[in-house]
Amino acid sequence: MRRLIEAKVVNPLLGDAVALPDYATPGAAGIDLRACIDAPVTLEPQERRLFPTGIAINIQDPGLVAIVASRSGLSLKHGIRVAQGCGVVDADYHGEIGVILANDGSEAYVVEPGARIAQLLFMPVVQVAFRYVDAFSSETERGEGGFGHTGTL
Repeated sequence: MRRLIEAKVVNPLLGDAVALPDYATPGAAGIDLRACIDAPVTLEPQERRLFPTGIAINIQDPGLVAIVASRSGLSLKHGIRVAQGCGVVDADYHGEIGVILANDGSEAYVVEPGARIAQLLFMPVVQVAFRYVDAFSSETERGEGGFGHTGTL
């Protein structure tokens, strides 16, 4: 069963020259976000750029967050990824969703109008409150070990 989320077209290209965001297959976890641009944009090696998607959403539930994630094919074949790892669209944000793309490749990449540039996933949120302490109330075997502490990658 799909949960309904309000969506608003904020760029007239969306739904006309650029397809509306949708799932590519029935089993897909992410909705494809497209570059809502009217002309090709070249992303040079090591460059980052913000791309509009033409859509805003109203999640209406602080127990949900929308995550903007990279598309695996773009990353593997061209070195194109969501620049900050993943983007967060908070439940109370009503502006246009933007995708910051980074080109980690050695060649320029041309983003065409309507190209699928990222995917949007919805996930549950758990908000916490910190209780600051001088020492933790329990210990683990790992403790403070991290960043290769086991000696293997």
